[in-house]
Amino acid sequence: MKHWLVKSDPDSYGWEEMKRDRKTDWDGVRNYQARNNLKEMKKGDKVLFYHSVKDKTVVGVTEVSREFYQDPTTDDERWVAVELTFSEEFKNEVSLKDIKGRASLSEIALIRQSRLSVMPLTKKEFTEVCKMGGI
Repeated sequence: MKHWLVKSDPDSYGWEEMKRDRKTDWDGVRNYQARNNLKEMKKGDKVLFYHSVKDKTVVGVTEVSREFYQDPTTDDERWVAVELTFSEEFKNEVSLKDIKGRASLSEIALIRQSRLSVMPLTKKEFTEVCKMGGI
């Protein structure tokens, strides 16, 4: 199993919608590195859900429930989507500031590749952020 983090502007699609919908197509990704990360995702992989733009917080965990397929928002075969399913909500949101304050998370992709919308995490990074979130 691998671990990931996806970013979403909560004004476009936020955690409240994820909880309501229970699952969603993670589509609309138009960055090659992020697309390649989507292609690496496997069913059962755990994914942190991060509110980007103004909130800048990790709010919960989703799970890959369908591996990559043609992005339904385009006919361009270069772009793919995965299906994510709601898993668990954090008891405490984990801010980017809190993450940056932990020496043990200094190499996390969220800091090193801040503009990337889909990124891999190590198991240790995933576990530490989850503990910070109260799960």
